[in-house]
Amino acid sequence: MRLFAIRDYRYLFSAQIIALFGTGLTTVALGLLAYDLAGPRAGMVLGTALTIKMVMYVVIAPLAAAYVDRFPRRTLLVVLDMVRAAVVLALPLITEVWHIYALIGLLQAASAAFTPTFQAVIPDIVTDESDYTRALSASQVAYTMESLLSPVLAAVALAFMSFNWLFLGTSAGFLVSGLLVLSTRIPNARPSAHTKAWDKAAGGITTFLRTPRLRGIMALNLVVAAAGSIVVVNTVNYVRDELNGSQSDVAWMLAASGSGTLLAALVLPRVLDRITARTIMISGAGVLVGGTIAAVALITTGLSTWTGTAIVWTVIGIGMALVITPTGKVLRASVEPRAIPEVFAAQFSLSHLAWLITYPIAGWLGTNAGFALTWSLLSALAGMGAVGTLLLWPRHDGRRAMTESATPVRPTARADRSTLSKAA
Repeated sequence: MRLFAIRDYRYLFSAQIIALFGTGLTTVALGLLAYDLAGPRAGMVLGTALTIKMVMYVVIAPLAAAYVDRFPRRTLLVVLDMVRAAVVLALPLITEVWHIYALIGLLQAASAAFTPTFQAVIPDIVTDESDYTRALSASQVAYTMESLLSPVLAAVALAFMSFNWLFLGTSAGFLVSGLLVLSTRIPNARPSAHTKAWDKAAGGITTFLRTPRLRGIMALNLVVAAAGSIVVVNTVNYVRDELNGSQSDVAWMLAASGSGTLLAALVLPRVLDRITARTIMISGAGVLVGGTIAAVALITTGLSTWTGTAIVWTVIGIGMALVITPTGKVLRASVEPRAIPEVFAAQFSLSHLAWLITYPIAGWLGTNAGFALTWSLLSALAGMGAVGTLLLWPRHDGRRAMTESATPVRPTARADRSTLSKAA
């Protein structure tokens, strides 16, 4: 495959996969750690920890994009990987709930700076438009493979060891990721179109607010967060308390959602050549709304079963892939090359702003008011986001060339008008 013939991309993609699998193990272990420390109130603890994560992402990601062109990007990525490795290594040693909050804050501050920087590197390494599209798909497959296989690996590991050992796997993953990044040739960031840090931080968000298709993506972020919070936050207590499952069962149920995401992500690259991104992403929103309604039906009818829950979780995973996979392509086609880091950082912050709304609902309300009310509210939010997408993203926008964004696209030899018109 021509894409993987690019040495630096191959190394960066390997670093991404290794770090993602480590992160996946931490996701499972963190939920079980919360249950170990807080029992029935684990959902509240996990919801609070994830809310802290979202605050870090929303605040730090745009600042990182604003200042990233002032530092060597390779050095910055390696340092952030080392910080994450050290923090995760300390998680098994904690004994109080507040320790979770402190370490998660530090860990996610590093991740919030790492992720948009990493995303913005790829277009500088993979310059061909078709190869970049494949890189986006490969990145999504990596994320979905992590969501599928990390819980499976965790389930197998938990049969032989304590969940605390999963944190060790995460730390090792970050270390290896840092070494792979260190071995690549990463060009430093292009000078931003803005000279002031605040203008840089606000530039991407301003582009979102001025561009119809990007406003639609903002609404889609709410749909993804509302449905995803049910799976991410509530699976631990739902499986342990409602279904009377084990630690391994929690991991297997998370893997069910990941399998749906993987299935959709493997099919989408071919579909995107024939169907507009708008159509696919709005269809994904419909799937997610349907999945949340089905989750509410499971809990309100008193017919919660392993099979029914696995099916609903799988449907939610499919919907998330349908929305998330085309997003990077739409973002890149909406701005000129110099604005790519800013708009990616803006999407990173705005998408996590949606999670900042839904994580506390899933965690705090789920613990105090029960799953029925909580999932009904999250389902309503998903529906609102889906309707908002239809209103904010004009139908014709999916068929016309992407030349009407707030920041004009300047066609190049590799990204002419006909290529950009296919992006959405």
